[in-house]
Amino acid sequence: MAAPSSAPVALPVTRVLVVLDGLADRPHPETGNRSPVEAASTPNLDRLARTGRLGDAIVVGPGIAPESDAGVFALLGYDPSADSPGRGVLEALGVDLPLAPGDIALRLNFATTDGTGTIVDSRVGRSLGTAESRDLAASLTAADLLADLGVRAEVRATVGHRGVLWLHPVRDGPLSPAISNADPFYDKVGGMGQARRPDAPTIRPVLPLEPTPAALRSAEAVNRFLAAAAPILAGHRVNARRAMAGKKVANAILVRNAGALPTAPLRSFRSRYGVDGGAVTEMPVERGIARTLGLEDRYLGPMTGDRDLGYAERARAVREMAARLPFVYVHLKGPDEPGHDGDAPAKQAIVESIDRAFFGPFLDGLDLGRTRILVTADHATPCILKGHSDDPVPLLYNGSGVGADPSPPALKFGETAAAHGSLGHRRGTDALRLLFSEPFPAGPP
Repeated sequence: MAAPSSAPVALPVTRVLVVLDGLADRPHPETGNRSPVEAASTPNLDRLARTGRLGDAIVVGPGIAPESDAGVFALLGYDPSADSPGRGVLEALGVDLPLAPGDIALRLNFATTDGTGTIVDSRVGRSLGTAESRDLAASLTAADLLADLGVRAEVRATVGHRGVLWLHPVRDGPLSPAISNADPFYDKVGGMGQARRPDAPTIRPVLPLEPTPAALRSAEAVNRFLAAAAPILAGHRVNARRAMAGKKVANAILVRNAGALPTAPLRSFRSRYGVDGGAVTEMPVERGIARTLGLEDRYLGPMTGDRDLGYAERARAVREMAARLPFVYVHLKGPDEPGHDGDAPAKQAIVESIDRAFFGPFLDGLDLGRTRILVTADHATPCILKGHSDDPVPLLYNGSGVGADPSPPALKFGETAAAHGSLGHRRGTDALRLLFSEPFPAGPP
C-alpha cells in the first residue's frame, strides 16, 4: 500500500470583484483640493494598497463616459456595445418583468421640466419616493396610452425616481429597440449608454436608428407615450401634494437605451471563465446583469436607514457567498449619487463609511492566501462635473499571488496612487483577466 503523499494540497482561491459605483473623481475645493477619495480616511483600503498592486483603467474607451451597466459589462470582460441587451432590458429583468420576444423596454426617469420641455431636474430633486413613483406609474399604465397603436404600455417604478417603460405589441408585429433616446443626458451606442452634458437640456424627439417599419413604429410609440403622459403627470395627486409642500414635481418622463430580449442567450459567466459566480446587488440594473450572465444573485435592495449597518450587511453577504463560490461580484452604489449632486464632502463621507463598515468587516479574519480581491469602479462621477466622465478609475489588487507594488509603496488609496502604480494604465476588460491570471502579472501590459 502506497504511503500517503506529504505534498501540500492546493486550496481553491476565491476571487472577489468590488465595484464602487462612480468612485473615481477629481480634486475639489470642498475637499481640500484633493479628490473626495483621497481626502477620505480609508485605513482599510490604504492597507490593501500598501500590500497590493495598483493601476488604473479607462473602463470602456477614451472619450466614452459609460453608464453603470456598460462599465460593469466591461469589467466582467464583455463588450458592452455588442453584448448588452440594453439598459431597459437589464432594468426589466431586475424587477421580474416578463418580457416577450417583440417587446422593448427602456430605462425611465421621472423628471422636472419648466413646462416648455427644458429640464430643470432629471431626478426630481432626488426626493421622489418609491411609493410616489409607483402611484404615478400605476396611473400611466392604467391609461393604456398606446392602445390605438396596438401596443400595451406599462410603467414599472423601481427605486425612487427610476423606472422601466415596457412596450408590448398586441398586433402588427414586433417592436424594435433601434431607436434613439429622449433623455438628453445619454446617447445610445449599440447596447450601451454613453453620458453626455448638454448645454441646454431639453427632451429630445425619439428617432428610428434604422429604416425598418418596426423601428419607425417604435419611435412613434415612444413619442406618443411621452406626449400623452405629460398631462396625466401634471394633474396627478402626487404632484399636487408635492407642489403644495414646495417640492419639485415629476411632470415629465425621460427614457433611454431601449432594448429587447436577445435572439440567442449571451455567453454565460461560467462558460467564459469556467467557474460559477455570484453577485451581491442593490439596484435592479445590476441584478439584471447578474441574471443575464447566469450569476447567482443575492439582491439586497437599495440602502435604507443606517448606512454603516447597510454596508456591514453587504460585507456579510459577500463573505457568505465567497465561502462557497469561486467568484463574487459586489456592487456598492453609494459614491455615485453625491457625484451627480456635486457634493464632494458627502462623497468623502460615503467613501469613509464604505472603508469602515464594508471593508472593515469584510477583511476581518479573511485569508488573503486563499482570496484575491479587485477594488475598482464602473466609471468616474466627478463632483466638479456632476456627471459621468471618461476619467480612469483605480484598480487595486490584493491577495493570493499578487504581492506588493515595488517601492515606494502607496501610502494612500486614490486616483493619484493608482495612476502611478506598477500595473500601469489598462482597459476595463483587463480587470477579470488579471483577477484570474496565474501567475499574477508583475507589471504594465
